Amino acid sequence: MTDTAPVDDWDTDYDIFDPGYVRDPAPVWDELRERCPIAHTERWGGSYLPTRYADVQALAKMVPELSSSDPLVTSPPPEVIEDLLADPTFEKYGTNAAPISEDPPVHGWTRRLLLPHFAPKAVESHRAYTTELANRLITEFIDDGKVDGAGQYAQQIPPRVIAHLLGIDESRVEEFTHWIRCLLELGLTNPELRIKYRKVIRQFFYEVVEERQANPDDGFVSALLAGTDDEGNPIDPVMVVGMLNLQLIAGIDTTWSSIGSALWHFGTHPADRERMATEPDLWPSAIEELLRFYAPVTMGRRAATDIDYGGVTIPQGSKVLMNFPGANRDPEMFERPDEVILDRPHNRHVAFGVGIHRCAGSNLARMEMDIALRTWFERIPDFEVSEPDEVTWAGGQVRGPRYLPIRFPPSR
Repeated sequence: MTDTAPVDDWDTDYDIFDPGYVRDPAPVWDELRERCPIAHTERWGGSYLPTRYADVQALAKMVPELSSSDPLVTSPPPEVIEDLLADPTFEKYGTNAAPISEDPPVHGWTRRLLLPHFAPKAVESHRAYTTELANRLITEFIDDGKVDGAGQYAQQIPPRVIAHLLGIDESRVEEFTHWIRCLLELGLTNPELRIKYRKVIRQFFYEVVEERQANPDDGFVSALLAGTDDEGNPIDPVMVVGMLNLQLIAGIDTTWSSIGSALWHFGTHPADRERMATEPDLWPSAIEELLRFYAPVTMGRRAATDIDYGGVTIPQGSKVLMNFPGANRDPEMFERPDEVILDRPHNRHVAFGVGIHRCAGSNLARMEMDIALRTWFERIPDFEVSEPDEVTWAGGQVRGPRYLPIRFPPSR
């Protein structure tokens, strides 16, 4: 899809898929903030990368000047986009992932329909299931004294919670995980793979919507189908397909990456691990700090017009990366930003974004992190990453560990 030559100049030729950047992007952000706070590249379809907190926040609020219609961080070649738009299956299944892919006014009413399902009280209704799930997963490996903390634990929780939320059979979870990896991880550099699994996911949810239309119930999908837009019109079922699509692509990889990054941190920082094992009251602030430090998500925006900002002209049609992880490491905003401070006060991180597109599912993600980590520490308080050099990370749209070997005293 693009040149994979080594980067010579991060100001004008950055590569978000560079292996060193994927392992640890913070040193690059630090250099760019001082020298070129809004960098540019022609790789992966071309994009601009802000690194300062104030700039990321300001750019994220530029709606619709920076349109949300193309939220992925890479752009397929023009001929691939033309083929996508000409594909009749997308006319049937739609291409939206509302509200994240929509600008006002559609963004407003689609978000309004989702928010009640992710309010604190609604999220609490999934706590018992999530707790049982975390314990069930740990029981499967606790006698072994070792586990892939990413693949066997962190990666297993969010897809099952989302399936529970949507009223879908949990047995489809392995498929969900594969689909999302093909879309948001492997597909970012392979547009044909990305498009293939966009079709797969949308066809799946189209069938879910058809079934709920024929057999409505009191669940999430039926509630969306029963909703209306701002003018009181019934919702097009294809729009609901897109809203369900969003639950999968936004609610799985992001949260499993956050859980996995937290396990990686505690497995490589024994003092922090020991502190959490003995001071469980720290969990609320610790989770916010882990979200800040290991913020997983970078979103894309498309310039709907020429934009002059910070001495940089962003031409119409250009992609801008909402670098929330980089903003969370800005020393102008956070004291000692490159340290995890478990009891950090006044933590105004932007791990969930900022502005009208701030993550609607943040309450659910926090609940999943809270249960996943508390349950782990209750049952496995003493653990470490056994082979740090073998840990693998995914980067690009969502950064997090994909293989995380952990060892601990086996249960007796």
